[in-house]
Amino acid sequence: MPPSLSLQERYSPHGRCFGCGPANDRGLRLRSFVQSDGTVMADWQPEPHHEAFPGILNGGIIGALLDCHSNWTAAWHLMQQRKLDAPPCTVTASYAVKLLRPTPTGAPVHLVARVAEAQEDRARIEASLTSAGVICATCAGTFVAVKPGHPAFHRW
Repeated sequence: MPPSLSLQERYSPHGRCFGCGPANDRGLRLRSFVQSDGTVMADWQPEPHHEAFPGILNGGIIGALLDCHSNWTAAWHLMQQRKLDAPPCTVTASYAVKLLRPTPTGAPVHLVARVAEAQEDRARIEASLTSAGVICATCAGTFVAVKPGHPAFHRW
């Protein structure tokens, strides 16, 4: 995959998700990239309208970033595990975010996610969000590939 294309741009170019949809001009437009060690990373620059108060990123935005990034990590892993040409549509079954300290908005945030364990149709992902090399939030969640009949099926 060319490094210029994120997972979202390659596999869901018309995606409208608020957190990661490339086609959502009002969304966060997170771009996730697979690394050679199997982790998935993203860098994202907050803007003042993402703040909870001056200079500090809103916790809901942090949650959206970690949720979307973790979901794409799961989708990528399940695609590789099943030897598919495209990732299965995955949804969040559960996720928990720990806000460890305020996240400044003056610098990009860096997200890293990895598969902690996986089954045939789901993956448990662990992720972190850092700013200037300091971990500000962590996330653990389970993301499930959906079947026909689910509203998200074939959304990518």
